[in-house]
Amino acid sequence: MTKSTIDKNERKHNDPRHQARQLALQCLHQFDVQEGANFNQLDTFLTDMETSLEVRRMARQWIAGTWDSRQYIDSIIQGVSRNWNIKRISVVDRSNLRLATHQMLDCPDIPPRVVINEAIELAKIFSSHDAPKFINGVLDAILQKLRQQSEPEKQEV
Repeated sequence: MTKSTIDKNERKHNDPRHQARQLALQCLHQFDVQEGANFNQLDTFLTDMETSLEVRRMARQWIAGTWDSRQYIDSIIQGVSRNWNIKRISVVDRSNLRLATHQMLDCPDIPPRVVINEAIELAKIFSSHDAPKFINGVLDAILQKLRQQSEPEKQEV
């Protein structure tokens, strides 16, 4: 790696949003495995993390929003995953897709392409070799679907 690549990676890993996404993914993964049994421990878990208050606040917002909307989010993921049942997707990939879909739906301050790129980066860190391509394909399809759904609204105005 070149020095500029290393510097770029260090900046990304120090970015509060990147840190919050990693933390959110880890929590969502844990809650999915435990079927939400310890969701009431979210604040305790986040408080124990050695991160800034800003990172914990962002992560908490994204975790709660994703977890509370997971059935709706799962229906969107399932709608574009024609050959994959949502339960067959690995827990880490499902959690990553849920988080990114939540951000595309409910975080207008984050451009969708940034959401997708961050999800791909998380897949590179936490999932299998083929996961980034899978995550990219599913999220791109979701983005296209969301854009198609918003076009009629724009035409009616």
